[in-house]
Amino acid sequence: MSIREPTPEPSNPLGLGGIEFIEYATSKPQEFGSLLQKMGFSAVARHRSREVLLYRQGSMNLIVNAHPDALPGLSSPGSTPALAAIALRVRDAAYAHRRALELGAWDMPTRASAMELNIPGIHGVGDSLVYFVDRHGDFSIYDVDFVPLAGADPGPPAIAGLHYFGVVQAILVDRTADWLDFYQSLFGFSVLPQGQYFGILPRGTLLESPCRTFYLQLIEPPPGSEEIHWDEGLVRLGLGARDIPAATRALQERGIAFVDRGTVQPSQKGALTQAYLGGVNFELVVSHLKP
Repeated sequence: MSIREPTPEPSNPLGLGGIEFIEYATSKPQEFGSLLQKMGFSAVARHRSREVLLYRQGSMNLIVNAHPDALPGLSSPGSTPALAAIALRVRDAAYAHRRALELGAWDMPTRASAMELNIPGIHGVGDSLVYFVDRHGDFSIYDVDFVPLAGADPGPPAIAGLHYFGVVQAILVDRTADWLDFYQSLFGFSVLPQGQYFGILPRGTLLESPCRTFYLQLIEPPPGSEEIHWDEGLVRLGLGARDIPAATRALQERGIAFVDRGTVQPSQKGALTQAYLGGVNFELVVSHLKP
């Protein structure tokens, strides 16, 4: 009897099933942790051997990495929290990793130490990484690498039903076609029709994941912005909610301030928090997704 390779459908070549966790890198984990708490996240566990904390809210796992080698190619993370990685749920992590490499992805160097899980992944935009995780049921990656914090609720509820909606990625001029090829060929993302957007910042190109559980927004520099320094990278996390006004009020009561000028102001469609800690903000988007 032979063991057959998993064969995901052609429209979902790597067997994606959603976002397992989002990772930020920062040299100021306490300050960022305070901001996350205002956003409704709670610290639930600490990594066994690294300067890494696991935060959780509802269905969302968020990792804050303050370890010196948090980002490839950098000696240490900066003070402004940077979106460092997206971990994707897949049916088989080894298969997804191998298939991605066969399709032209760049492998990431292993960072696992003794008694740690070696989570496979590839290089994403800029210094970011894309991980593949297949342990997300009753026995997850957190059961191996993290120690629960004393007294912490392992399953804190979501504020106003908040959940992961998507990630905004900045790209250079005339690079849209290259990144569309990357996400369509490797992962099976599909491009939404021109003019179909979510939230209050309708720009760029919107991609839907093959599992239809999250989105990516690719944004080139706007016309006339030649003087603006623009790097490619993950720039903003989008959180979904069915009732944006209710979610906005709930977060305001927790101390979060929102941008309120011109077209960028809270509405039924979405809201944008002010920039904190030198440039990190969060976008709320009215969502049809299941939390």
